[in-house]
Amino acid sequence: MTNPRLPQLEALARHLADLRDGVHDGVAGRGDKERSFARTVDLLDPVARQALAEVDEQLLHGTGTVTASGVVRSSDGGTEASWTLHWPEQQRRGLPGVTLQAHFERSFHHPHLRGTTVGEWPLNVFSAADAEDLHNLVYRSDWSLVPEALHEP
Repeated sequence: MTNPRLPQLEALARHLADLRDGVHDGVAGRGDKERSFARTVDLLDPVARQALAEVDEQLLHGTGTVTASGVVRSSDGGTEASWTLHWPEQQRRGLPGVTLQAHFERSFHHPHLRGTTVGEWPLNVFSAADAEDLHNLVYRSDWSLVPEALHEP
């Protein structure tokens, strides 16, 4: 008897299959992937705002402000969206705010999510439930490093 996969491992298996098959969210063309990215940003928006608002409330005593860019064209011709928490002391010291950034660079196969002090996450958000369960896995080689990536259903 096989145990069902944990949701975060199911998301990773989907990510690996997408890399293997050259698709993201079931589509292969750049325009379709960018439309999927825009839908993903809509799903991620309330989760990103909530996470930053919790930091503001619990650590900054409500002195911060959360701003969101919406989907915009990036300097490399891709697309991106960001959510940033700023507060008076951070701005006085000339430091950047705490930022979450979803980005789909022109040369990328699929979008990613990054934070200001952490690495990259594969951005596989296609439902509200997915938006609440992101994972932080970055491979230092390529997708074929994981045996599951080579498994075709």
